[in-house]
Amino acid sequence: MVLKAHHLRPAPGAKKAKTRKGRGEGSKGKTAGRGGKGTRARNVVRAGFEGGAMPLVQRLPKLRGFKNPETVTYQAVNVSTINALFPKGGEVSIDDLYKLGAARKGRPVKVLGNGDISVKVNVTVHGFSSSASEKISA
Repeated sequence: MVLKAHHLRPAPGAKKAKTRKGRGEGSKGKTAGRGGKGTRARNVVRAGFEGGAMPLVQRLPKLRGFKNPETVTYQAVNVSTINALFPKGGEVSIDDLYKLGAARKGRPVKVLGNGDISVKVNVTVHGFSSSASEKISA
């Protein structure tokens, strides 16, 4: 016998019929798997409903205050880092710090006074701490 398309059948169990709930007294009949009586048997309860208990969202405290959108957060670069990256001194720009990986683009850069500097540098960045400006200008 030659195998033809109309001879092919799906594998046993491959085409399972959808369960039609609430159609007769058999399995998934009558109450259709919803149990006996009550709200959940009669209606659809909204997501997050806790059965009359105080909901979790209302049990948690309110978060007070606000976040200032004008806050500027600087990337810190220490004087010791500049000393290590620029042993000959000279001009130090923000782009130089980006290229050498001392700072990332997107946020302003501020030089802090941690460590010592032994070379003369002219640094151009967004901000300085008072101790850093003293060490660089000295």
